[in-house]
Amino acid sequence: MKHKILFLLAIICFTFAANASAADKNKKPFVIPELREWKGATGEFQITPQTNIVYPKKNADLAEVARQFAADYKKMTGIELNVVEDKASKGDIVLAIKSNKKLGNEGYTINIANKAEIAATTVRGAMWATRTLLQIAEQNAGKLPKGNIVDYPDYEMRSFMLDCGRKFIPISFLHEYVDFMAYYKMNTFHIHLNDNAFKQYFNNDWSKTPSGFRLESDFFPGLASRDGYYTKKEFIELQKHAEKMGVEIIPEFDVPAHSLAFVHYRPELGSKEYGLDHLDLFNPATYTFVDSLFMEYLGGEEPVLRGPRFHVGTDEYSNRDTAVVEKFRYFTDHCIREAEKYGKQACVWGALTHAQGKTPVKVDNVLMYAWYNGYADPTEMMKLGYDLISISDGWTYIVPAAGYYYDYLNCHNLYNNWTPAQIGNQKFEEKHPQIKGGSFAVWNDHAGNGISCKDIHYRVFPAMQTMAVKMWTGAKPTVTYEEFDKARLALSDAPGLNIAGRFSGEKRTLVELPVLNPMTDVAKETGIKEIGYEYSVSFDIDYAKERPGTVLLRSRDAVFYLTDPVSGKLGFSRDGYLNTFNYSFYPGEKAHVTISGNQSVTKLVDNGKLVETLDKKTLYHNECGKDKMYYVRTLVFPLDKSGRFKSSITNFKVQNSCK
Repeated sequence: MKHKILFLLAIICFTFAANASAADKNKKPFVIPELREWKGATGEFQITPQTNIVYPKKNADLAEVARQFAADYKKMTGIELNVVEDKASKGDIVLAIKSNKKLGNEGYTINIANKAEIAATTVRGAMWATRTLLQIAEQNAGKLPKGNIVDYPDYEMRSFMLDCGRKFIPISFLHEYVDFMAYYKMNTFHIHLNDNAFKQYFNNDWSKTPSGFRLESDFFPGLASRDGYYTKKEFIELQKHAEKMGVEIIPEFDVPAHSLAFVHYRPELGSKEYGLDHLDLFNPATYTFVDSLFMEYLGGEEPVLRGPRFHVGTDEYSNRDTAVVEKFRYFTDHCIREAEKYGKQACVWGALTHAQGKTPVKVDNVLMYAWYNGYADPTEMMKLGYDLISISDGWTYIVPAAGYYYDYLNCHNLYNNWTPAQIGNQKFEEKHPQIKGGSFAVWNDHAGNGISCKDIHYRVFPAMQTMAVKMWTGAKPTVTYEEFDKARLALSDAPGLNIAGRFSGEKRTLVELPVLNPMTDVAKETGIKEIGYEYSVSFDIDYAKERPGTVLLRSRDAVFYLTDPVSGKLGFSRDGYLNTFNYSFYPGEKAHVTISGNQSVTKLVDNGKLVETLDKKTLYHNECGKDKMYYVRTLVFPLDKSGRFKSSITNFKVQNSCK
């Protein structure tokens, strides 16, 4: 009996010890997208200044990944890590390429023990592994929980589309978005390079309707838009940057509809019957022009558009009669084959249900973007043999401040109910071989509506994080949406990148300067170049008469004026828009001023009294009320450098209003 009792006690002790050991094992770290597999060990791996990033000898591609990781870690922490060949020691991070069929083309493993050892099937997979380590380190002051990661995506194309045609997006912003997308393992950046506004908002006059083509052209001098375009050199450098970060850029020329920029340049190309934003498909000059356009950017030994894919548009052309439908199908096939002539895989918007006809359109190796099932029924398109990208308008379209589609995506619904297998109201099997991936889009339909790049980013940031999960981890993330939505805010846009000027935490007062002196490098003193929405900026002013255009503060993307250059009033400019408060100071006036802003409004308070709220205003409203266009007057407040002013600015304070 005594031996039996001792035996039972031993079992109890062993079970207790085993349970305690299991309880001590590290929990799955939170990253975006969620890790596929995690086996926790005990203890932590600390990245220190002595940590080396080690890559295999004579592997130049992995050396680039190692150097990028070190550069990003320095941006994030200020700590400089050494990059070395081959010789790994305890405390190092090691990169290697190893074949593993389970991981596919982008998967990787990380074993975090005395060393953090990355093994990926490709260089891109190694890049994604470093993004995982950076995200964990960002949340834990450089500490990595020991354990083993196995990670790989459900879908091979994880995409975001940005409409640069209707709103010019600076090249610096596109570079930042490459880094932003890479941080969340989003591997495809679809850049929509031409488009036009809707003529009903411009007196139904095509000549007054804004349009844009955003690339420098040597074949067609003057085609590039005066309000902003990319030089060929700039766009090539953007693509090279993206390649280094594991992101493919898919450029798009949208023809034969959405083509007013080409018709503004060559009026004879416009269709008088279907609208001047439609190229005339019955005019042989249309084909000559489009072929030359493709040749300029896709041709040559070193083409301007470098990537393996090119999007030829084919979106929303009229289907009024049989003749135009057949001509549209012929034109679509023609563009596909022109792109292929230069070694590109052609991408098209789905339109062949809308344009049903007899004229054959090439199917093999053509990637169709399924955006609206009424235009291209996905079941029918797959029967024809098309591979699809799921980019359903009712799920994934952002149109800022338009009053239709989404102003902000319904991330809760997407997280719980969407994957690329959901195309409109049709649900397919997960990882269907003909569904290559998914995408979401920002369409800047309402040209001139005051929306800034910062406003775009506030809309994109939560969507990018959400969609990254749903295209990598897939249908069944283990983290609930509520947990995800709270935890995601601990992650930045990318190492060293804060596009929206977000600040959080206990410290609500971010900047306090007893005196704001003219021509001061404020950001150098404070470390803050701008403050994002839910802020207040206050100061005391003893006003001396200033010249029009006197700057209080500026940053790369915005200027705040003591006297704006047009009316001499308090105001600000960003993205080519000038907004003013109906307010100016008297010479010698003393006042306490507060400017506050959020995602909807910018407010001015003087001596505790609300002076004016610059909110969304209606620019256009037709008689029947069907069409409205709004104008947005928001500001991410600039704090980089002060201007040259004569007034005395004291008690300068910047507060983050978010609790």
